[in-house]
Amino acid sequence: MKKLAAALLTVSVFGTILTGCGNAEVAEAEANTAGEASAEAGSEAGQAKEAGAKTTYETAKENGYITFATEGTYAPYSFHDDSDKLTGFDIEVAQAIADKLGLEAKFTETQWDGIIAGLDAGKYDAIANQVSITDERKEKYLFSDPYTYVYGVVIVNGDNTDINSFEELKGKDVALTVTSNWAELAESYGGKIVSTNGFSESIQLVIQGRADATVNDNVTFLDYKANQPDANAKVVATSDEATESAILIRKDDSDLQEAVNSALKEIRDDGTLKSISEKYFGEDITVAH
Repeated sequence: MKKLAAALLTVSVFGTILTGCGNAEVAEAEANTAGEASAEAGSEAGQAKEAGAKTTYETAKENGYITFATEGTYAPYSFHDDSDKLTGFDIEVAQAIADKLGLEAKFTETQWDGIIAGLDAGKYDAIANQVSITDERKEKYLFSDPYTYVYGVVIVNGDNTDINSFEELKGKDVALTVTSNWAELAESYGGKIVSTNGFSESIQLVIQGRADATVNDNVTFLDYKANQPDANAKVVATSDEATESAILIRKDDSDLQEAVNSALKEIRDDGTLKSISEKYFGEDITVAH
């Protein structure tokens, strides 16, 4: 599984891959915006702290609320329901964290490609949007403890008994977007890529028997099955390594990080975190396998 573990370091989630975690195109956009933001190290937030002002967490407690950035267009993590109310897994997790801190959670909706630059500029206190924990990001930012663990999976037709591992993709038709990291991963195991426009098309080809398998993350499949419970598809192999996501916090906000971690522990211990996960995915994605 060494190839798989290495690939998971660059693979993100949703669409075909989770956009909030950062696929190749997203990562490039993020690198550009983050680079521009870090050039503005003298942001309003930074200048205030250098002048001896209150920390972000102290200000939040004084105001009675904490602000989180989120996309608002990233179901099932952050989206608007039929009544146009902002909701989703990340939204409810952030609200539960705020509740434990005795604060109100307020949300700023923004596009992914500028979300980290906005944190640098002090536009909000933290980001709740499935931000993957990476070594590069840890150099510049703080993370909460992880609250999402995402694994790569092989998905086949429910009647398929020929494929039971990543290795058994060799010589098989694997439905994937050709430019995705999942396609690169499948090819590394000898799979033959059948080009599609995304996960929805890929899994339909598998169900129809026009492709042998597809590869994606387990949470994408869980979301699909939650909406299509009768779909004739199943997971036959899961990666050993996970991509972990967490709340992203500015580097100098260690007291906020400590507070968020304490709140996360409370909602994990009292079952709230598991309950939120099961509501959206039908199982607990907040613990490592």
